[in-house]
Amino acid sequence: MKTVLSSTPEETIQIAKEYAKTVNPGDVICLEGNLGAGKTQFVRGFVQGLGLAGDVVSSPTFTIINEYDGELPVYHFDCYRLEHVEEAVEIGSEEYLYGDGVCLIEWPDRISELLPPSSKHVTFSIIGKTEREIIFH
Repeated sequence: MKTVLSSTPEETIQIAKEYAKTVNPGDVICLEGNLGAGKTQFVRGFVQGLGLAGDVVSSPTFTIINEYDGELPVYHFDCYRLEHVEEAVEIGSEEYLYGDGVCLIEWPDRISELLPPSSKHVTFSIIGKTEREIIFH
């Protein structure tokens, strides 16, 4: 387990760029934290760390999954609006979760029974107006 503090969205992006260097094809990374805690900023930095422009990232709240093709495919899930795990199954999420890309999942508790046991977790906590605590476990 590793804990880091971020004072700005730019720092969160930089932390994520560094973290992206540590992932492998097939990794599933669960991003946990309240609305506004920095999860989407983290995804922006993560895809930049894999050679993409961060401005391609938007929260996939209405599409559920956004795909980013870089050095390694990144699949960005936002499960916030899912009411039943079956909805994730219907859109083919298991193909992504057990594929060769990297999955970043916001609100992973909504699909917890689909997640591989080897999933990694990153927890975001708001500790000030722009300050965030980010825990990697």
